[in-house]
Amino acid sequence: MPEISRFYGIIIRMYFQDHNPPHFHAEYQGMKAEYDIRTLDILAGRLPKRANALVLEWASEHKDELMNNWERAIVPATLDRIEPLN
Repeated sequence: MPEISRFYGIIIRMYFQDHNPPHFHAEYQGMKAEYDIRTLDILAGRLPKRANALVLEWASEHKDELMNNWERAIVPATLDRIEPLN
């Protein structure tokens, strides 16, 4: 599963040819969650409150890039790296 971003110990990934709805995976200290790209709702799993807040902040800034990567992952094609949260 390609890593598309990493910040503050959080790893963001996407699977190739994954199931709908469009989503990404976040991992932090062994905990995992899947986030809907459109709504930023958690679809599965959970992260600690602070890590979740950082993921939501990052994802809200990069929704278009996330959707572009989702469309590339369906093909599948190489995914673009997305700038980390600063």
